[in-house]
Amino acid sequence: MGLEPGSNPILFVMGYQLDFSVIIKNLPLFLKGVFLTVEISFFAIIIGLCIGILAAVARTSRFKILNLIAAAYVEVFRNTPLLIQIFIIFFGLPSIGIKLSPYISGLTALVLYVGAYNTEVIRAGLEAIPRGQMEAAKSIGLTGVQTFLYIILPQTFRISLPALGNNWVALVKNSSLVSVIGMVELTWVALDLNALTFRSFELFGAATIFYLILIFILINIQTFVEKRFAYKT
Repeated sequence: MGLEPGSNPILFVMGYQLDFSVIIKNLPLFLKGVFLTVEISFFAIIIGLCIGILAAVARTSRFKILNLIAAAYVEVFRNTPLLIQIFIIFFGLPSIGIKLSPYISGLTALVLYVGAYNTEVIRAGLEAIPRGQMEAAKSIGLTGVQTFLYIILPQTFRISLPALGNNWVALVKNSSLVSVIGMVELTWVALDLNALTFRSFELFGAATIFYLILIFILINIQTFVEKRFAYKT
């Protein structure tokens, strides 16, 4: 059976008719989903990094209560599924009077999740810094805060960056889970259009390509930053 002149290009593969025009028609919706995916991932990376630094400092603190709280946080959020965490924040918290929007719920879950993984990565980086550097900083009159900000933290970030990059890549992929609470990100767009058009292969294939592009860009940014902060020899 041939195509009608002027009709949209359709490919026949093993009896399935591939019609990529559905992607072109709905490209603005896909781009909207990509934008939200980038937005929520960016905020989760930045806030999650801050939480990871604070929790890692608490994990290495001499104050046992801080160490215990940070350890409990890490154990809970690293050892439970992200999807369950999203459900608890969005569906569970309203039962105790805390109602959050889908956007805030999804962002909160991603931040807490990636923050727990960042904590252990940064803690390992902190513990890799020789103790003698802190003593040397104290001997030249630097305060504890100055020592941490200007000497310890930059080196920790340099050491931790490859592992942090892996966490961030996983975060972008895991951001697809917030589609279950109605966030109109990339995966939600593909699911919604699939329910309307039943063009599963084309729509989810397009979503896959968009995710690959985002991950490729993120990896290249990470590589650039690693080279920028690499030790000069």
